[in-house]
Amino acid sequence: MNFLAHAYLSFDQPKVLIGNFIGDFVRGKIDEQFEREIVTGIMLHREIDSFTDKHKLVKEAQEILKPEFSRYSSVITDMYFDYFLALNWSKYSAIPLEDFSRSVYDLLEANSSILPQKFLLPFKYMKKENWLTAYGTKTGIQRSFTGLSYRTSFDSKMELAPQFLEENHAVFESYFEYFFSELIDFSKNKLKQLQNRDGKL
Repeated sequence: MNFLAHAYLSFDQPKVLIGNFIGDFVRGKIDEQFEREIVTGIMLHREIDSFTDKHKLVKEAQEILKPEFSRYSSVITDMYFDYFLALNWSKYSAIPLEDFSRSVYDLLEANSSILPQKFLLPFKYMKKENWLTAYGTKTGIQRSFTGLSYRTSFDSKMELAPQFLEENHAVFESYFEYFFSELIDFSKNKLKQLQNRDGKL
């Protein structure tokens, strides 16, 4: 899953959200680098990614993409799912997406001193261009995929992913809805397990 999903799946717990959000940028002994709740968020991030990578519905969605996008199908699926989360945000949260996104940026900004250096540059552009909200717009997702295509080592064709999404919109939205429902339940239970492990209620 991508940034918006990881933020949402932190379930309004700020320190968990920080860890969940920066999970891809952290290396080494996390318990020596961050406080316990942030460590819990990092661990939750990794559990979410593992669950997603192994899930049957996600693999089926990726198979649709592979003939056109090959090795990049998993990255594209993650982006598609954030697009559908943003597009259908009101189904999942009573807080407007714009307000939620702003609160995430403000939280990360307030804790910038502990964020990984590798995260700070993308975060600068994320906030400036409002990625979390832009994921749900055609212009925003086109910009995201075009930017990714410039940074790939091979001809990824990711700039064509928004057109592919438009042509198969209903199919991928169906995959998202069924999968995300399961992912929410999984993430709630996994977070509870991680916090119980830490001696929390």
